Amino acid sequence: MTDLYNSMWEKLNLDLDAHAALLEVLGKFYGDIYLSQEKRLKGMEYIDFVISEIHGLRIRELQEAKANGQKVVGTFCIFVPEEIIWAADAIAIGLCAGAEAGKEKAEEILPRNLCSLIKSFVGFKLSRLCPFFESCDLIVGETTCDGKKKAYEIFGDYVPMYVMEIPQMKRSIDKELWRKEIVRFKDKIESLTGREITAENLGKAVRIINDRRRALQRLNNLRRHHPAPISGRDALLVNQISFYDDPKRFTQQINKLCDEIEDRVKRGDSIVPSEAVRIMVSGCPMAIPNWKLHYVVESSGAVIVFEESCVGSRNTRDLVEESSKSLDEWIDALVDRYSRINCACFTPNEERIDNIIQAAKEWEVKGVIHYHLNFCQPYEIESFKIGRILAKEGIPFISVGTDYNMEDIEQLRTRIEAFLEILRT
Repeated sequence: MTDLYNSMWEKLNLDLDAHAALLEVLGKFYGDIYLSQEKRLKGMEYIDFVISEIHGLRIRELQEAKANGQKVVGTFCIFVPEEIIWAADAIAIGLCAGAEAGKEKAEEILPRNLCSLIKSFVGFKLSRLCPFFESCDLIVGETTCDGKKKAYEIFGDYVPMYVMEIPQMKRSIDKELWRKEIVRFKDKIESLTGREITAENLGKAVRIINDRRRALQRLNNLRRHHPAPISGRDALLVNQISFYDDPKRFTQQINKLCDEIEDRVKRGDSIVPSEAVRIMVSGCPMAIPNWKLHYVVESSGAVIVFEESCVGSRNTRDLVEESSKSLDEWIDALVDRYSRINCACFTPNEERIDNIIQAAKEWEVKGVIHYHLNFCQPYEIESFKIGRILAKEGIPFISVGTDYNMEDIEQLRTRIEAFLEILRT
């Protein structure tokens, strides 16, 4: 792939040597974690192809779209209403990064005691390692945590930055603010693209993104079955790819994958032994290539059947109501749907706890692993309350803090295996 796309990457001002080294490391990492799995679904070959071409063919598609007058808008958070972007015939791309690449560059302008997710996306940009950043005409941030919103102030010196204000409570006054932010965002996207967002094109975009959510909901619901028909790491990967791939193409391919899973369920076939411990992971989002926790859990003999995270049920649980007629009604529908996201930035956040308990029971998990990145205060603090409530419900729980490096993997494995042993008794 390197020789095929080098001229394109050079035009995007990537550090070609560092980028080639990154792809080589990630390719081996991916092979060890994913391609080594036995009895893997054939439908995952599409996802493997997307991963292999994520900095190649997908970037070429973006460059061709830009040459035809389309704009590319990068986002960091599921709070950004991507339907607005697609309605203006622009392309929405997720930009969160899940590797330590560029950490040294990031720490030249950011504190060391900051979560890995923030340092990662800054490091990828400053180290010229990410062609997605270089393809974006606008990058949209959001005020979901203090670390992000202050980092965006600095990051704006390097990229065309726009920040949405996310309310921190869910009162009527907060929804009024959120509606104004969505309208302000609509105006910004119209200005960027030169295209008017109408009730018709916004409704069309809502249905496209809802269809993608429905495909992911279908996948998630199939994971209820015993024994598990798909590994947790493969399901995580599918959710991660949803932020990068063309939504119509992705939806079609994931529905094909779900057809295959349904056939597997009918045969009673599985990727894991029937006695494998069923686990839920809750907490922080996991961006590509952050696969460490899933790999440790599943290589220890368990299977992850549910993710309560932004790269999981929090992103796909709710649809936008599709019966709207006017532009104002469509915007109201966006306000309603996005207000139901239960991020740890909210206070109070009882709905998130209720969702965790409900999912733990419906997916029949034996235990919950709450995952947070080091220095992510909202999720780490919220884990204490979740742990107490799950204890009252009789649901075993462990809180795990880590980052993107692999230095703690054996320590992490020791804790996870001890937790799994308790669940097996």
